[in-house]
Amino acid sequence: MSRQGLIELEAVLVIAARGSFRAAATELGLSTTALSNLIGKVERQLGIRLFNRTTRSVSLTDAGRTFVEQVSPALRDIQHAMATARSQQDTPSGTLRINAFASGAREILAPLVLAFLRRYPQVHVDLVTEGRIVDIVAEGFDLGLRAADLVPSDMIAVPLGLPRSLAVVATPSYFEAHGRPRVPPDLLGHKCIRIRLPNGAPYRWHFEKDGKSVQIEVEGPITLDEGTLSRIAVLDGMGIGFFMEADVREDMAAGRLERVLQDWTPPTVPLCLYYPGGRNQAAAFRAFIEMARNFARAAMQGA
Repeated sequence: MSRQGLIELEAVLVIAARGSFRAAATELGLSTTALSNLIGKVERQLGIRLFNRTTRSVSLTDAGRTFVEQVSPALRDIQHAMATARSQQDTPSGTLRINAFASGAREILAPLVLAFLRRYPQVHVDLVTEGRIVDIVAEGFDLGLRAADLVPSDMIAVPLGLPRSLAVVATPSYFEAHGRPRVPPDLLGHKCIRIRLPNGAPYRWHFEKDGKSVQIEVEGPITLDEGTLSRIAVLDGMGIGFFMEADVREDMAAGRLERVLQDWTPPTVPLCLYYPGGRNQAAAFRAFIEMARNFARAAMQGA
């Protein structure tokens, strides 16, 4: 069969169902001559005769009947798959795969991802978090989420407009017992929750003020590689932690944690969704990008 075999197979099945080349040609939008030539081509490719034809009737040969019985279920499956794919171009449905780092995912989960799912309940979001930066195309993701300065140059970026900064925090009782650091080097005299990067290296706490940049390799009782674990340790009074401000905002508002060195933690690089260009994207993808752009505009207005 040729690569254009779908129309040829459909033609065979329609003729078999209608028992007439003329009726089948009308249904398929072809001339009777074109349909006859099409079936002749199929029969030559298969090396068998599919139909017995006279001026008054058309019937399947034995070989044709066997062929139709075997082809019909497969063609129905293909047509169903094609109809499903086309419907996803019109109605948001199916799965949307997003790769993100953990703290970024926490920032967009409730205000963007969950809001999107409530609006489009036929969509399933597969959100994968990991520290390493991956090739989202090679690993089968529709979208990535990273800080703007980490978005690959060949990707289309959608800035999300979220105000972002780092926060140095500890419990009120810790500060009462050990005092408050006033400048970053003071941290060297405190117990701190150390951070391990995805490559295994310790993270140096980065600070900036008035154009001056300082990096501190802190010491402390425990090293962790995930923000939610660090938060538990800090809330338990183990020491000072270094977080994205969004991860501890509620704790600070409730008085469970207090912030220090705020003048040394200016706004950080904004978050961006990103994706490759030049694709025919499904309706779910287009709807998510539209919602992300609206989310970004609202975030900028509220900043």
